Amino acid sequence: MRPQNTTGRTNQKLRTHAAILQAAVELMRTGREVSMPEVAKAALVSEATAYRYFPDLASLLQEAMAGQWPTPDQALEAVADSSDPVERVAAATEHLLRLVLAYQGATRAMIAATITRPATTTARPALRFGLIDQALAPLADTLGATAPAALAQLKNDLAVVISAEALFTLTDLCGLGPEDAISSAVHTATTLTRAALPEHATTTSARQVAQH
Repeated sequence: MRPQNTTGRTNQKLRTHAAILQAAVELMRTGREVSMPEVAKAALVSEATAYRYFPDLASLLQEAMAGQWPTPDQALEAVADSSDPVERVAAATEHLLRLVLAYQGATRAMIAATITRPATTTARPALRFGLIDQALAPLADTLGATAPAALAQLKNDLAVVISAEALFTLTDLCGLGPEDAISSAVHTATTLTRAALPEHATTTSARQVAQH
């Protein structure tokens, strides 16, 4: 009987874990605020039970977010045949920010849960980096080969713009509507990319010489 009891307890723990996780996923998909009390309520368990399975909201959201998003290849499928980094960066920016809007309750909760605890920031999915690498792939053999520091700087610059933080700054502080906020971020991201392209730098240098 003892092995059966052990198996029963193990199965119950697995069911409880799955119920909490599924409740978090379903709450995330609504775009509404996500909190441990709300997740516990949806999973039909106590908040104390939820915390026994997940020590904090960040760890719960990390597991709930896993596998929910398309890969960078899938995300940029519409521009897969394009070798234009500007077009690809525009697509990456819009994709990420629309994803943030769709899951903004969970995104805000994850930022709030980790920003005051730097050691937990690894729980954040950091989707932007894979998207940026994918978008700038056409530059790997050009700018990456001739000016690797410039390519690295561009990636850092874009990481600031292609982000939930940038979107929330535009909507919460600048007062823009979602569509205008996305357009503004796309404009900034493409401007940065265009400015970093070798042909743009060449054109700028020629213009400066002509002016003198």
